[in-house]
Parts: sequence; C-alpha cells; structure tokens
Amino acid sequence: MESFFITVTGIKNYYGFKPFKVGKLFKIRKEFENNYDSEAIVAELPFIDTVGYVANSVHTVYDGTVSAGRLYDKIGDYAYARTMFITHSSVIALVIPPEDVENEHKNEEKEKNEDILN
Repeated sequence: MESFFITVTGIKNYYGFKPFKVGKLFKIRKEFENNYDSEAIVAELPFIDTVGYVANSVHTVYDGTVSAGRLYDKIGDYAYARTMFITHSSVIALVIPPEDVENEHKNEEKEKNEDILN
C-alpha cells in the first residue's frame, strides 16, 4: 500500500490530546453507519473508543495529508495509523496497513513464547 498521511480532527470533542503521543498506534475504521458523512473514518483506541475522525473537509485537512474521502477506497474496513505530529488543533498520522501491524504483533508474541520455552 502507498504511504498516506492523515489529519485527525475533532479531538477536542472527545478526550482532547491526552490519548495521543508521538509514535502511538491507533486504529482507523470506516464508519458505515455515519448519517452525516458517507466516507467517515473514525479514529479509535482500545478501551477508549472514538478519539477523533480522519479529516474530510478542505478546512480541516492539512497540506500534505489526504482526506477521508481520498483514503476511503484505499483501505479495507480498517487500518492503523501512527501519530507523527501533534499540532495546536489536530494530529498528523501515517496510515499503516493492518497486515503490517498484525504480523508485527504475531512475531512479538512468537518471540515471547520462544523466550519462555528456552
């Protein structure tokens, strides 16, 4: 998958910037049931749920990032994103394919299990 940067907006409507740290991974998923935006992509963290949305307006998408509408058909139902920058009003993140994150997690678990057995 091509590399994409996204702007996460609406953060102040949820938990503010507290859940975000540079380098932190979070999940983005298509929000099929959104009645206001047919291309809505929500940003989520485990145990917290929604922490923002991928920006989808010319007023909220930072230069150098893609809108939810442009990203929508380039991901499956979900992907991951890694926080790269935190601005005064938004978060800039790098989109990561699910298989990259999930394979990395499986490899870490395998290494832990091998350490326990050895």
